[in-house]
Amino acid sequence: MMVNSKRLIPLAAMEQLMKQAGAERVSDDAKAALKEVLEVYGKSIAQQAYQFALHAGRKTLKAEDIKLATRK
Repeated sequence: MMVNSKRLIPLAAMEQLMKQAGAERVSDDAKAALKEVLEVYGKSIAQQAYQFALHAGRKTLKAEDIKLATRK
């Protein structure tokens, strides 16, 4: 499931998310794993949102497209 994602989401942001969720300590492997999952999920949402934008006759993605794409 490896994605070519050099610096899409910083590892520091992953650590911050996990700590906000209650984790006291976070391994580098855990940060990398969450980063990979979120980037794959984010790309999937973006692709679906783009389809909604095209269906609406737009090339520009809007917040409403993202919200629709996450309602499944």
